[in-house]
Amino acid sequence: MTIFFSILILISSVSLIVSVLLQESNGEGLGTIGGNSPESLWGKNRGTSKQAMLQKVTVVSAIIFIISAVALAA
Repeated sequence: MTIFFSILILISSVSLIVSVLLQESNGEGLGTIGGNSPESLWGKNRGTSKQAMLQKVTVVSAIIFIISAVALAA
């Protein structure tokens, strides 16, 4: 069972690193809160864009990594 969780940690960590590196930086910073940016926080096609997909991959990879690490430590 430890080999299974070790492989899960390896795969999730690599996918986490790749998905974080592929994400574009937000140059606006806190300016998007006020809506001064054309691509504000509530921009159109937010759920289907490349950024949204990378964000979902990042979250899922992080969750799998944390669960695998806790299970491996127990």
